[in-house]
Amino acid sequence: MRRSLQRVCALSITLAVAACGQPTTGPAPSAEINALNPPASPAPTPEQISAALAALPAPYNTGDVDNGHAKFALCQACHTVIAGAPNMVGPNLHGVFGRQAGALESYSYSNAMKAAGWTWDAEHLDTWLTNPAKAVPGTKMTFAGLPNPKDRIDVIAYLKVASVD
Repeated sequence: MRRSLQRVCALSITLAVAACGQPTTGPAPSAEINALNPPASPAPTPEQISAALAALPAPYNTGDVDNGHAKFALCQACHTVIAGAPNMVGPNLHGVFGRQAGALESYSYSNAMKAAGWTWDAEHLDTWLTNPAKAVPGTKMTFAGLPNPKDRIDVIAYLKVASVD
């Protein structure tokens, strides 16, 4: 009896592993589940990248988008830039340019951030990325900042390009 139970368990595990990743015949995932995993936006075209960078003031319009993307890896534990993706520990940064600081309805900001009183643009992002706690005392963001000005320029350029719809 014990040996046959072991065989049944082993067969069940083998079948489960073999079926992993196979399509199911059940109903399609609900819209709520799909909202948690929105499809990745198509990569912007070279023309869209040029237009996004041209919309930034100097020196941000000279940013290295590839380096900005690499430096944004420091931010990805808390933020996403995917259109329609849910907030994480920090708010979704897609479309951050032109957004009132502390005003994304779907995110719970600190009172200090809600009272910041500015609209996100390249200059405010630069100040913020230098030292968030100094830019807005009382913020709940614990990131120490990016001390290298070139890295900040590049991250700002990346954020602008990543917000292209």
